[in-house]
Amino acid sequence: MSTPSKHEHVLSGLIAKRAELAGRIEATQMELRRLIIDLDSLDATIRLFAPDIDLDEIRPKPLPARNHAFRGEMSRTVLNTLRQAAKPLPSREIALRFMTARGLATADTMLLRVVVKRVGACLRNYRNKRLVRSVDGPARSILWEIVR
Repeated sequence: MSTPSKHEHVLSGLIAKRAELAGRIEATQMELRRLIIDLDSLDATIRLFAPDIDLDEIRPKPLPARNHAFRGEMSRTVLNTLRQAAKPLPSREIALRFMTARGLATADTMLLRVVVKRVGACLRNYRNKRLVRSVDGPARSILWEIVR
């Protein structure tokens, strides 16, 4: 009978992580197969209408980044957050709520910094339109509220 290794819990965690990654790879490969089949079907349909087309000349369209906000999404979230707030909020808090709503990693400091800048730009734009106003907060911070 073997005695339990002092690293057994570490090993079991590593094995579980490996199984998770292998599952993600398998799912990604299945998705890739499906996309290739869809592309082949689309190519065949295009050739029905334009038999002489050179499909290699059609450049792939890059996907937007995961943190890319769709048109109007940032504005809606910022305004809705301020409407629902009981008190004025700092840009960082609004950015964190936006990231949470989008399912983005709030612990990612680089991404948080980018989203805070985008929220700030959105707020300044709405301040110029007199939809929101900035007020002085503690420690020389700026807080934002909806104009009622």
